[in-house]
Amino acid sequence: MTQQKVMKFTGFGLWAILAVVGGIGIVQRLLHGDAATNFSSYIPWGMWVAAYIFFIGLSSGAFVVASLFYVFDIRKLERVARPALLVATITLGMALVAIWFDLGHLERVVFVFTRPQFHSMMAWMVWLYTAYLILLLAALFFALRRDMAQTDPDRTVRDDKILKLLCTIGIPLVIASQGSEGALFGTVIAREAWHTPIYPILFLTGALASGAALMTAVAAGFTPKRDVEWADTMRLLGRIVLALVLLDFVLEWAEYSIPMWYGVGTEFDLLKNVLFGPYWYVFWIAHMLFGVAIPVVLLTVYRRRPWSIGIAGALIAVTFFAVRLNLVIPGLVTPELRGLETAYLDPIGGRLSYTYLPSFFEWQVLGGILAAGIAVFYLGYRYLPMSARVAAIRPAPTPTAQEVRP
Repeated sequence: MTQQKVMKFTGFGLWAILAVVGGIGIVQRLLHGDAATNFSSYIPWGMWVAAYIFFIGLSSGAFVVASLFYVFDIRKLERVARPALLVATITLGMALVAIWFDLGHLERVVFVFTRPQFHSMMAWMVWLYTAYLILLLAALFFALRRDMAQTDPDRTVRDDKILKLLCTIGIPLVIASQGSEGALFGTVIAREAWHTPIYPILFLTGALASGAALMTAVAAGFTPKRDVEWADTMRLLGRIVLALVLLDFVLEWAEYSIPMWYGVGTEFDLLKNVLFGPYWYVFWIAHMLFGVAIPVVLLTVYRRRPWSIGIAGALIAVTFFAVRLNLVIPGLVTPELRGLETAYLDPIGGRLSYTYLPSFFEWQVLGGILAAGIAVFYLGYRYLPMSARVAAIRPAPTPTAQEVRP
C-alpha cells in the first residue's frame, strides 16, 4: 500500500470515528435537548456559540479569498476560488446548525422578518447573514455553471460579469455582517468583557485571518496538480495569511495591554482570568503558541516551502477556535456584581453557578457538525468541477488583423 493510500485510509478512519461519535451526540440533542450540557443557572451560552462565531468567521474569510480572484482578478488565486466559495457555503451552514443546537427553535427566526425591531443588533445580524447566504448560493451556482457553458461563449461572459458583481456586493456585505456580529457583543453594556468598540474590528480581522488560513490548508491538501503555479499560489496565500495574523495580533495586543496596564478594574480581573486563570493554556498554548508563534515561524523562515505554508494555515484555522472560546466564555463566568454568586439561594439550597467546562456531549455534537461539514466538502470537491481551470473555459480572444495576416 502506497503512502498516499495509507494517508487516505487513516483520514477516512478518523472521520468515521468522528462521524459515529458525533452522530450519537446529535441524535441525543434532537431527542433530549440540551439536558446533558454543562450550562448552569448563570451560563446560558457555551461552546456551541463559540463554534457558531468560529464557523461564521471561516465562511467570511473564505469568501474574501474567492473574491480576490473574481473581483480583483488575482490570477494566482484562480485554483482556490471555486473551492473557497464551496467552503464558505458549507461553513456558514455549519455555523447555523451550531447556533440552532445551542439556542433551539431555529424556526422562530421568521419573527425577525415578520416582526422586525430595527433597533435590535441581532435583527440586523440575521438580515445580513440571510442576504449573505443567498448571495453565496448564487455565486457558487454561477461559478460552477461555467463548466457547462463551454460551447456558449456569450453565456460564459455573462456569467463572469454576474459572478464579479455578486462578489463585489459580497465584500461589503461580509464586512457589515462581521461588524454586526462584533457589535452584537460589543453593545451589551452589562458584560464588561464584551463592551468594547474594538470588537467589530476584531471580528472582521479574525474572520479574514482564520478563513484565509483554512483556504491555505485546503489548497495544500486538495490541489490535485502540484506544480510551479501551485507553489506560487501557496506562497501568495502564505503572505496574505501572515499579514492578517500579525494585524489581528496587534489588535489583540491593544485589547489586552491597555486594561492590564495599571492592574486595576473589573476588565483587568476578567483578562487576568483569561491569561492566568484555570484555563490559561487555552490562550497561551492553543492560541499564542500553536496559533501565532509556530505559524509565524513557518510563514517567515520556511516561506518558500508550500507544505510549511499549508501546515501553518491548518494550525491557525484550527486553533482560532480558542480565540472564540476566550471571547464567549470569560464574559459569562464573571458576576456583574461582587458577591452575586453567594447572594442567591434557590428552594433546594443551590447557588448561582459561575463555572463552565464543556461536557463530552457538547464535544460530541461539535464533532458531528464537523464530520458532516467535512463529508459535504469532500463530496462537493470530488463530484463538482472544483479544480477545473477557469482560464481553460474562457472564450479565446478575438485575433487581431496582424495575427491573421498570412
